[in-house]
Amino acid sequence: MHLICGAIGAGKTTYAIALASRTGAIRFSMDEWIKTLFFADRPDPHGFDWSLDRAARCEAQMWNLAEPLVERGVDVIFDIGLSRLEDRDRCRGRGMQTKGSVKLHYLDVDVEARRARVCRRNLERAGTYAFQVSDAMFDFMERWFEPPTDDELYGAMIVG
Repeated sequence: MHLICGAIGAGKTTYAIALASRTGAIRFSMDEWIKTLFFADRPDPHGFDWSLDRAARCEAQMWNLAEPLVERGVDVIFDIGLSRLEDRDRCRGRGMQTKGSVKLHYLDVDVEARRARVCRRNLERAGTYAFQVSDAMFDFMERWFEPPTDDELYGAMIVG
């Protein structure tokens, strides 16, 4: 079980796609699920609470699908942000209750490079583009993100 962690614009989905290709893992990417399942019905304006509620629903369903796969020996990738320590702890704990192993992949990319990636993705609307990320959203998510602790990074794959 691979848990992908990084701040906004770090390249989590691009990394998860490449990892899935290399390992044959099944990938669960939050932005894709949110866009597919909820964007057509999204209120305008919508708040952060609206997004968190839908993300929690998606994560619950992802786990319902992932756990039987892991029990059958299939690798899974959770590309669900994992912006907060409590999110990573929750996923690690749940993953450790399966017969699979859990590996954190931390994409450590500086803020200038991430902001440039998000701006380029907004303009091109290609590749891993799921939705427009405004400057205000980027700034909010930048403050929301809690980098992994040294303890969390022990044994992790750190990608710079």
